[in-house]
Amino acid sequence: MRQWEQVLNRLLVPVFGMWLVIFTLVGCDQITQRTPTATENVSVLPYPFLIPELERQRTVRLYLPPNYENESQSYPVIYMHDGQNLFDEATAHAQEWNVDESLNTLAKATGRKFIVVAIDNGGEFRMNELSPWPNERFGEAQGKAYMQLIVDVVKPYIDTNYRTKADANNTAIMGSSMGGLISHYAIHNYPEVFSKAAIFSPSYWYSQDVFSDSQLHRSKDSARLYVLYGSEEGDGMIADIDKMQRLFKGQGHPRENMKFVVVPTGQHNEQLWGSEFTDAIKWLFKIY
Repeated sequence: MRQWEQVLNRLLVPVFGMWLVIFTLVGCDQITQRTPTATENVSVLPYPFLIPELERQRTVRLYLPPNYENESQSYPVIYMHDGQNLFDEATAHAQEWNVDESLNTLAKATGRKFIVVAIDNGGEFRMNELSPWPNERFGEAQGKAYMQLIVDVVKPYIDTNYRTKADANNTAIMGSSMGGLISHYAIHNYPEVFSKAAIFSPSYWYSQDVFSDSQLHRSKDSARLYVLYGSEEGDGMIADIDKMQRLFKGQGHPRENMKFVVVPTGQHNEQLWGSEFTDAIKWLFKIY
């Protein structure tokens, strides 16, 4: 059986004055239907959430820790983007991150458990919704409206209906590519909500405003920043991350609260991000 999907999960990145295609628009190609692989503690919330300013709805997926129903404790929460790609081969663009399997394994090994709230991307609107700054090629910025969805709509719902540790110290945000860009924005502009960010292969190229905004809205010294990229992602990625690292150091951000990781032979894809997920969580939440 064949099905059509429209999920924008690949981007155009400027390299040496040219546009290198590293992301493609799914919807122009047929996707073979695949067997669902999400674990039993992953669910889709019963109704989509409205982005009021944009009059669009977004599906939200929820991972609850093992044995959640039989326990009474509360848990830290990780907010993630591109929810289609995190738990399930049947919905992932290329391959899933295995977030659910990774956290189940971590819980068994360490006893540390988390809730994950994953917002599906908006397909053709993904680029706009995951950037708070406009881009000449891709158009207007809608990232602030998207963040208001998370902060003002989704998070209050999750904190009301599930046993969360709702304070900023126990709330992280995480994403890759454009999801890395919006996660970077979130940790700098919503310090009362998020204290930790995993920023994988961030699309800093999308707007130079990310650098001026990071200067203007300096992250708290206590904020933990985990920035990761692969060595095969191109010179533009490496140069932008080096620039951001210098910016953080120039601001005096404590070395113990920022970590920059380059993965040898790593490429701009879900295989890289999924394989590095557990290490990022361990560092962010000081699981040693």
